[in-house]
Amino acid sequence: MAKEEEIKLGFVVSEFNRDITYQMEILGKEHADFLGATVLRTLYTPGTFDMPLAVRELLTDEEVDAVVTLGCVIEGATKHDEIIASQLARKIMDLSLDYKKPVSLGVSGPGMTRLEAQERIDYAKRAVEAAVKMVKRMRDNK
Repeated sequence: MAKEEEIKLGFVVSEFNRDITYQMEILGKEHADFLGATVLRTLYTPGTFDMPLAVRELLTDEEVDAVVTLGCVIEGATKHDEIIASQLARKIMDLSLDYKKPVSLGVSGPGMTRLEAQERIDYAKRAVEAAVKMVKRMRDNK
């Protein structure tokens, strides 16, 4: 039986709310390792708003099979969090379709408190798992 080809991931991690995103990054890398995937590159952005450019950079890397985004959008005094999260989700979805590579959304929010963001650190595992499953699915369909 042929050995399954290794899955290589790129991570884009927001530095905003770094106390939370650091934990997401560690958990995501541990889960990737558990699933037999490798995190090839990690790019950091000031916030989630800045992620699409870094996602695109990783999608153009021929070695990267999928990109995992990690961050949290915490509610503020205005609806700013809703705008950021909505636009981010739309743009990374577009990039995934444009480059024909999976991009998973491991960004929690909007409309949550810091405590709720802390409770959702495991979204990192879900995002890694989604990326790995999509790469396998795409390979099976070739």
